[in-house]
Amino acid sequence: MAIREKTTIKMRMEGVALSHARTDVSIRGLTKVIDEPVERGGTNQGMSPTETFAASLVGCTNVISHKIAHRMGIQLESMVIHLEADFDRRGVTLVDDVAIPFPAMTLNIDVASDATPEQMLQLQRELAMYCPIAKLVRASGTELTEVWNVTPL
Repeated sequence: MAIREKTTIKMRMEGVALSHARTDVSIRGLTKVIDEPVERGGTNQGMSPTETFAASLVGCTNVISHKIAHRMGIQLESMVIHLEADFDRRGVTLVDDVAIPFPAMTLNIDVASDATPEQMLQLQRELAMYCPIAKLVRASGTELTEVWNVTPL
């Protein structure tokens, strides 16, 4: 008998503010430190909140791309994802209300794959459909660009 996963779940986590700059966030028995760099009054023990957000896009791109590739029967090897983001800091510095804090984000995705060019296009279309972080980024008004650099296996 196959186990059927729930389609909607409730995510629960807890954030303990250890200082004005550091939050320890716990979920599933794991704890992640979110902290500001020293120059902004933190202790630099973790990524800042905005860096954590951007890192989530990188991680989600990896996970969802590999799930799609697996379903398609293609290999993705030695994947490296580089993110470059334009970040309007006026909001976090309390200078101005910023409607789109990240006006542009670019992912340069270097991957070795046995996929055909057509399969890579399909993977890219499906990534846009299924990656929840990328969907949130696009819905916020951010221009999200993906540049795929594929090396054949």
